[in-house]
Amino acid sequence: QVQLVESGGGLVQAGGSLRLSCEASGNTASINVMGWFRQTPEKEREFVSMIGRVTGNTAYAESVKGRFTISRDVAKSTMYLQMDSLKPEDTAVYYCAADTRLAVTSQSSYWGQGTQVTVSS
Repeated sequence: QVQLVESGGGLVQAGGSLRLSCEASGNTASINVMGWFRQTPEKEREFVSMIGRVTGNTAYAESVKGRFTISRDVAKSTMYLQMDSLKPEDTAVYYCAADTRLAVTSQSSYWGQGTQVTVSS
């Protein structure tokens, strides 16, 4: 089993920055990939970004490319999402996910509790 705990959400003005963290515990060696999703009451959970735990290979949603940067610290079993040039449409609950397969999806096995990000205009 793997446990995920997010932190770093909050309220920020448009154009500002936030850094989210996701710390994994438990059987972290079984994790192949970690990532971020976000959800609002009006939308289904959507993919934001993911990173290979060992490879460091990354992928981003088109809506965040060039503004968000995903990274990880293998020794700390922690993943980060640096969010710059934030827009009001980035407002959502952000969820950390982990998977033993090649990618994180909405069907991934492990999820954090979510952290609220609110961007004011």
